[in-house]
This record gives sequence, structure tokens and C-alpha cells, in this order.
Amino acid sequence: MLKSLSIRNVVLIDKLDIDFPSGFSVLSGETGAGKSILLDSLGLLLGRRAEVGMIRQGCDKLMVAGCFEVKDTDGLVATLCAANDIDFDHEILLKRSLDSNGRNKIFFNDEPVTLKFLKEIGSYLVEIHGQFDNQGLLNTATHRAVLDGYGDYAADIAKMHAAWANYKETAQKFALAQEEYDKAQQEEENLRHWVDEFSKIKPRENELKDLEDKRRQMMNAEKIMENLGAANRALNSAPQSVVSGLRQAQAAVARLNSLLNDKYTALYEMLDTALINVSEAEEEISIAVNEVNLNKSEIDSIEERLFKLKSLARKHQVDVEELQQLWQKMVDEIAHIERGGEDLQKLQNEANAARKDYIAAAQKVSAARKAAALKLDAQICAELPDLKMAKAKFVTQIQIKPETAWNENGIDDVCFLAATNAGQLPSPLSKIASGGELARFMLAIKVNLAQTSQIETMIFDEVDTGVGGATAQAVGDKLAKLGQREQVLVVTHSPQVAAQSKHHFKVEKNIVDGMALTSIKQLNEVEKREEIARMLSGEQISDEARAAAKVLIGA
Repeated sequence: MLKSLSIRNVVLIDKLDIDFPSGFSVLSGETGAGKSILLDSLGLLLGRRAEVGMIRQGCDKLMVAGCFEVKDTDGLVATLCAANDIDFDHEILLKRSLDSNGRNKIFFNDEPVTLKFLKEIGSYLVEIHGQFDNQGLLNTATHRAVLDGYGDYAADIAKMHAAWANYKETAQKFALAQEEYDKAQQEEENLRHWVDEFSKIKPRENELKDLEDKRRQMMNAEKIMENLGAANRALNSAPQSVVSGLRQAQAAVARLNSLLNDKYTALYEMLDTALINVSEAEEEISIAVNEVNLNKSEIDSIEERLFKLKSLARKHQVDVEELQQLWQKMVDEIAHIERGGEDLQKLQNEANAARKDYIAAAQKVSAARKAAALKLDAQICAELPDLKMAKAKFVTQIQIKPETAWNENGIDDVCFLAATNAGQLPSPLSKIASGGELARFMLAIKVNLAQTSQIETMIFDEVDTGVGGATAQAVGDKLAKLGQREQVLVVTHSPQVAAQSKHHFKVEKNIVDGMALTSIKQLNEVEKREEIARMLSGEQISDEARAAAKVLIGA
């Protein structure tokens, strides 16, 4: 609920700090006193448009701050805060300023936030309903969500959402496969020609690197042979080869060991190891020599292979390394065509099954909506006689939408209809001509939806316009009833409505130092009685008006 509101430099308001209690409160005052400025200021905190013209004359900027208390810390407010990585507890402080250059600064608990976030959080904190408001329940686009919030079938809605997501996914897969299949059929002749071309060349994985390495080796074959030969001569050529020298040294050490009881056995073994290593090195050199081929025709063959691979890659606008993958893709496409679209049929079957699952889930939700609608209609119609609209009727119309309009929210088009007179066909709420009748319909709806709404503060801006007497008394009764469950703030000119409020605020405009200033004051019981008497009789308050005010308050 809204606990307090601070306003600085907004039109006629210089400095204003208001604490709002829970329950049913009214704001009254003469026309032009500034009641609308209060609502406009609160609207700034809820993300509504801020205009430089709202800045009080002679000031550089305006500022509005509001403190809200949220009971449900696991509800929509908490979910939105978590999604935006913003800390949240029971209490929220919103602050917004606007300077003369049109620059906005917005804070949530002293943390800067965007206007988009402010609009979202504002829609969960306060609902403002004016007589000619084109938002909220007058907007048919909101009716489906309102009905779903009223009904008790959240689990069915969740299943429907999941079924829709699966249906969309499988349908998209099928559509993509169908597109590829159609395209493949159109290109079948080309595909077969290209596969034949690839089959003749047979590109292999990593072939480019292997060929280039081999070509590089063969182009340097002469130098490689020269160096291998030098290594071989160093090991074996006269006058003294490494192998011959090692053998002579080993023979000499063997003779020493025979004379000295194997004293130099370790040295002998070292020479033996050296001989083994040299022999192995000699063998590796021989292998390397055999690998080097100086055949000119083989070099030409490699060059020709490289040319074919690169030409094929250029033709199909891919890298040589991608040729084998492209070839396999073409083979797969031809196989897919030859299978007669078996894979495509499988995907279509999956999409059809998912569609049936979605329709079943949506039809279950639709049935639940119709049951909830009957209950809501009956409850709202039961409220209308008390509001002096005994002949009026409220109907929730549920129609199946065209399949092209189906979505995650189901197959239903939900619209709230109303008829104000007997024999009249129900029509959308927005078509009700009388502002007073519309206000009473809205009030009846709000009373029944309040118990399912997570919004804790509701504001009615002169919704009692056009009604009076017993009807106004009935409107006040309903507002008082609504105030037992929620915080209700009502801007009113009706003494019958004001008399039933739990709290009463009076908005006044005074001239101070030649400047108009708006102020607000919470009235005590005596002041409330005097204000209601003014609302009954006008500027000159009569004793009869005071007596009537006393009767109204005591009624």
C-alpha cells in the first residue's frame, strides 16, 4: 500500500508531505483546488509521462517520492525485482525528479532504475481508475488476464504454456525441414551432377595439408638427400668411421678387463650402448633416404591433385577443408529425396501430435475460463442492484479465436460486456455512454476482483460523477466494502461517498504572497462533518447542511 507521498515544485504544489493510512480514504475539495495535481504527481511515480510544464513556475526541477509497503514478498513485485537484480524487502521507496531540460532521474530504494522498470513496478503497486480512463478494464486486451487471475486454474495455464512452446518448436522444425526438402527437390538434378563430380575427385579429410607437406618435402628432396648422405658418411666413411672407432675402443677395453678382472666393465657397457645408438641412427637415416622420392612425375601428380581440389572449392565457394563435408551433405540430401520425405513425414507427425496436445490443454483452460466467467458474472450482477442498476447485466463473452491468433495464452478471446437496461444487448464496457453507469460497473467488478488482485492500492478519480442520492450512497457502501480488503483512495465531490470514508483529506488552494499554492490536510471528525456540509450546500454552509452531514456520517 501507499504509505506516504512527498511532492516538490509540481504546478501549484510547493512542498507537500502526506501520510496515507490503510482502508477507505477520500480526497475532496473545490474544483481547481489541485486534486488532479496530486494524482498526476503520483502518476509520475508510476511511470507516466513527465512534462517540463509540470515544474512549478520559477523552479528548476520537480521531485516526487513515495513509500510503499508490500505484504506479499513472493509476488509479482518480488519476481520483477529478482529479474532485474534489484534488492527488495517489504518497503519500497520510489523517487523521481525532472529538471527544466527534460532530464529524468529515477530511483528505487536509492538505486537508479529505468523508466521501463518504473512503469512495470508501478503497474504492480497502484491501480488508478478514472471515469474516462481508457486503460485497465476498459481495454479489452486486459480481460483475459483479469479472468485468469480471478479463476483457480493456474496449473492448467502452466501446462498450456508448455504445450504451446512444444508445438511452436516442432512446427518450426517441420517448416524448416519442408523448406529444405522443397529446395532439395528443385536442385536434385544439380545435386546428382555435383555428387558425380565429387565422386571422381573424392576429397579426403586433411588432404590439403598432407599434399602440401609432401610437395614441400619433394621440392626439397635434393637438399634432404645431401644432408642425409653427409650424416651417413660421418658415421661410416674412412679413414676412421664412428662405428669402426667405437668397435676398436670396445675391443681394447675388453682386453683390459681380461687383464684386470673386469675392472672397466662399466666403460665397456657404455661403448656397447653407443654402438647400439649409432646403429639405430644409421638405420633411421636409411629409412629417411628411402622416403625421399625424386620422381618428377609424382610431384606433377601432387600439383594436379591440388589444382583439382582448389578449383572444386572455388566452384562451390568453400574452403578445401570443407569439401568432404559438403560432399557428404549433398549425398545426404539426395538420400533424403530418395527416401520420399520419410523424415519430413516424421516431423510433421510430431508437429501434429504437439498441436493436438496444445489444443487439448487450451480447451481445458477454455472450459475452466467459462466456469470462472459464470461465477464472476453472477457475483458482479449480484452487486448491481445495490448500485441502483437492478436492470443492468454483466456478461463475460468467451469466443474461440482464429487459429492464426492462437498463442501461449490459449484459443480464447475474452471480453467483458455490459447492458445497462432491460432488453438491451450487452456491449463492451467502453461503449457504456453514461459516466456514472460506467463507474458503478467498474466498482462492482473491482469489488469482486480485489480478492484475487496482488495490487494493494486502488485509486478512483471521481468515478461517482453523474450519480447522487441513494445511488451515491450505494457507491459509497461498495467503496467502503472494498476498503476492508485494500487501500482505497477516492477523489470525490459526492458527500454520500465521503461520509462513508474511514479517513478524509481536504485539498485546498490558497494565495500566498501572490502565488497560488495547493495544500492537503487530513480532517478530524468535526472537520470532516463541516467539509461534507460544504459539499452538500456549497460555500455558504447552512445549519441544515450540517445536520444532513451528521446524518450521512451516522448512517
